[in-house]
Amino acid sequence: MADVTKEQVLETLKTVRGPDLEHDIVELGMVSDVFISDGKVYFSITVPADRAKELEPMRLAAERVIKEMPGVKGALVTLTADKKAAAAAPATRPNPPHGHAGHDHQHDHAGHAHAPQQPPRAGKIGVPGIGAIIAVASGKGGVGKSTTAVNLALGLLANGLRVGILDADIYGPSMPRLLKISGRPTQIDGRIINPMENYGLKVMSMGFLVDEETAMIWRGPMVQSALLQMLREVAWGELDVLVVDMPPGTGDAQLTMAQQVPLAGAVIVSTPQDLALIDARKGLNMFRKVEVPVLGIVENMSYFIAPDTGTRYDIFGHGGARKEAERIGVPFLGEVPLTMNIRETSDAGTPLVASEPNGVVAGIYRGIAAKVWEQIAGQVQRPAPTIVFE
Repeated sequence: MADVTKEQVLETLKTVRGPDLEHDIVELGMVSDVFISDGKVYFSITVPADRAKELEPMRLAAERVIKEMPGVKGALVTLTADKKAAAAAPATRPNPPHGHAGHDHQHDHAGHAHAPQQPPRAGKIGVPGIGAIIAVASGKGGVGKSTTAVNLALGLLANGLRVGILDADIYGPSMPRLLKISGRPTQIDGRIINPMENYGLKVMSMGFLVDEETAMIWRGPMVQSALLQMLREVAWGELDVLVVDMPPGTGDAQLTMAQQVPLAGAVIVSTPQDLALIDARKGLNMFRKVEVPVLGIVENMSYFIAPDTGTRYDIFGHGGARKEAERIGVPFLGEVPLTMNIRETSDAGTPLVASEPNGVVAGIYRGIAAKVWEQIAGQVQRPAPTIVFE
């Protein structure tokens, strides 16, 4: 069977009506560049920021007609917000809400308070069942960001929340090793992926889908599509928080997550020295530009404790991240020491918060998690109670 072409995809999309119900989405110029790889079709539909939720049925219709095309193995269609697109989409009668009506997931069977799903920020489509999504980021590699992300997620879990972690580093996924998970995830109906799980965390990573030694040579659109697929086409279930371990730096993957996902906020990881802080500032500025709240800075490798004597050494200097947080007016979340235990447990796939839950460092991570949750919980709007007549 011949490969599907962009022209055939666009021709098929002409059967999908736009928001004005008179013209199709191709004619209205709402369809982005179409990307096809291995029989899978990826594209986005540009919609007005304030109507993204209401136009979700249009996205589903576009995804359905493409999946029905001969030769198409799958399709990933996302809505992209554009404030200027309002002119192309005059107001129509809103579609009735669907999905989780009448449910307020504020307590689990153990009585823990949980956050209901956070309303998406304007123009960004949320993930059903997930209360809040937070990014853990750094301006450069080598500052212990992934180790921090894992222990932060486990800290949130230890504090009584339902937590998942998404490894957004397509080129260098580290979650399989850090969480000692191997094997391939299963699929539901050949489309939705079941997340992997360990230590009570639900986990998704490109590292589960490709071999560790495989070199990922992907361009921007492929990275963007893979990220959104790992986020939206995974059976996460009901989670209070999804922690996203971002790749280091401020490239395509970071912008995709910041612009297309309703992030509740970002945690920046830095070491104390000036060079790392310069890069951390870049990450901070990126999130501010795309209107994602910065939940605070973690100073990792803050000081070294000698395993034989217990003497403290400020190898990289000390307090740089705290001063930077004060200077720019964001919360300082905590200092994590550099210890042999953190290094050894990370390599072994037995993170400290899980393997030594009563230890000093686990307490530091739980404290950081509490500060992060305190800020997110303040942002989450609780839905009005449902009144039932009996």
